[in-house]
Amino acid sequence: MPIKAVIFDYIGTLVNCRGYSMADSEDNLHSALVAEGFPLEKTSFLQAYELAHQKYRKVRYQQFREVTNSVWVSEALCNLGFKVSADDARVKAALNVFFQDFIDTLELRAGVKKLLAQTQPRCRLGLISNFTHAPVIYKSLRKLDLCKHFNAIVVSEEVGWRKPSPQIFKAALTRLQVRAEEVVYVGDSPIEDVKGAKEAGLTTIFVPSQFNKLKDLVQSKQEPNFVSKNLAQVSRSLEKLFV
Repeated sequence: MPIKAVIFDYIGTLVNCRGYSMADSEDNLHSALVAEGFPLEKTSFLQAYELAHQKYRKVRYQQFREVTNSVWVSEALCNLGFKVSADDARVKAALNVFFQDFIDTLELRAGVKKLLAQTQPRCRLGLISNFTHAPVIYKSLRKLDLCKHFNAIVVSEEVGWRKPSPQIFKAALTRLQVRAEEVVYVGDSPIEDVKGAKEAGLTTIFVPSQFNKLKDLVQSKQEPNFVSKNLAQVSRSLEKLFV
């Protein structure tokens, strides 16, 4: 069966995250909400935020249902006595501030541009990202000049499902107008990427990253179709599949 599409994971697989501090971002979120008109005491807010975050983390990692940040931020605010919904423009504006530091720390992995440029003429390209606030993905893709390479971009917040759920892979296949057996998936997570894509019927290539090493793949007992030590090797693995 000829390969008609290659789908990539994003963070970890195509980009690194250097020097990011979640604590700094949470401080920025508090300051941004105060600037948006919520008179919040910092410690109380961060405690309420963490409680809501952990509540929805269970949903996200046990049921693979994606929940956007605005849901748990608004719930934290409601628990502190404010009347606010998840679609409140003030919450979304504060989240844009919260995520800016993260966007600023993203950088291309070595070989990304070459890999995409070599692969794009031969098939359709897709991207699947587990991310709770889709604007972050699109903004960072524009910043890194990657949007032009992809025929379809699927973010978990938009489809409501997270990898390794087969639903998010099916969404990408539908947008790319291909069947699972015609697709190669490249990712760095043994569970979200390798296990998820294999169970959805895709051929898989594992590439280690700053988040997942080869030892993590071994410990997971997942078996991708190919293992590449870097993106240059991913290109060589794809060459074998295109033959």
